[in-house]
Amino acid sequence: MPRTPGELAESTDVDAVTDAVLTASRLLVAVSARSIAAVDEAITLAQFRLLVILNSVGATKHAALAEQLGVNPSTASRMVDRLVAAGMVVRETNPASRREIVIDLTAEGRRVVRQVTARRRKEIARIVARMPESTRVGLVDALSAFAEAGGEPAVTTPDAAWS
Repeated sequence: MPRTPGELAESTDVDAVTDAVLTASRLLVAVSARSIAAVDEAITLAQFRLLVILNSVGATKHAALAEQLGVNPSTASRMVDRLVAAGMVVRETNPASRREIVIDLTAEGRRVVRQVTARRRKEIARIVARMPESTRVGLVDALSAFAEAGGEPAVTTPDAAWS
């Protein structure tokens, strides 16, 4: 039987929490897609995720980037190829080991991450502001715990992640 929002808020049942997170994630994906499209319609959500990872961790080896994205190396390579062609990332020789190549953001890639993140933050802030204050209580702790459980690094600044 469907649960009311009040019943969901009081539930610790894994299925009820999962349903609530799935519903919220649809909204967050829509916000993300709109924010990316407003800045550059050619970038996919997956490509933006790659840009965000590079923005967060800096120059990264190809294999490590594929692992962080949760894709196989050939998929990551195709994503990098497209972003290199768009002028958002570069392949460079690793200064620590001249035999290795690392992928890094260009100034254009950083600009895209900043602009998309700013748009997303603004739209999410509007949504949160429409929530009753009593409902917002505990939301930071709950979402932080959720992100940590999923292995997502904490956001330290608005530019640091795709918040």
